[in-house]
Amino acid sequence: MNEKYKKEVANDVVFNLEYNSERQRLIIPEYGRHLQKLIDQATEIEDDETRNKAAKYIIQVMGSLNPHLRDVPDFQHKLWDQLFIMSDFKLNVESPYPIPSRDVLQLKPDVLQYPQNFPKYRFYGNNIKYMIDVANKWEEGEMKNALVMVIANHMKKSFLSWNKDTVKDDVIFEHLYELSGGKINLLHSTEELLNTTDLMRTNKRVSNKITPAGQPKIQNNKNNKGGKQKTFQKNNNQK
Repeated sequence: MNEKYKKEVANDVVFNLEYNSERQRLIIPEYGRHLQKLIDQATEIEDDETRNKAAKYIIQVMGSLNPHLRDVPDFQHKLWDQLFIMSDFKLNVESPYPIPSRDVLQLKPDVLQYPQNFPKYRFYGNNIKYMIDVANKWEEGEMKNALVMVIANHMKKSFLSWNKDTVKDDVIFEHLYELSGGKINLLHSTEELLNTTDLMRTNKRVSNKITPAGQPKIQNNKNNKGGKQKTFQKNNNQK
């Protein structure tokens, strides 16, 4: 009789299994299904006083689940907002903070406008385009000519940083003409940019100064060699 009863109970449990795919979707899954059920039960309470006490108890439980956030400003405000959101805005209780609305929650942010307007020459960067736009607004004269040459040399330096090859000044002048909208024309100019070898040496020197965070800088080989000799001599003296 006992064995038969156990089999019937086991079959009944298996038959009544509740799969997650059949359950109601959790609005904020981080809090779990038990807390969601508490909120659903509190929403159905008819007595106002009892319902308010249940809401405050749920807020305490939600806070205990995130003890590392208790010192965060407006933490209680966030918990009350999440309480109303998880109740699908059906919970009618007194809140110490303004109750959020469904319309505000469903608002979408504006589309972010990217400043990249010349994807064909990404290796120059946005700062170069900004400098070119500034140069276009300047009046003709020595100051503008000097600025244009600085921009052109920086463009050549950026080009070599990504392409690792020689580049003719005419190519840089063509790109400058295109990026400036035809307002800066050095195609027939007799000006010469800095030497490719000097620019490559500058890029290499700057890249050597940049070391990943947390890694010590490698000392010179001479210093390392001298340090090894001193250590070897010290060990021999101790022996």
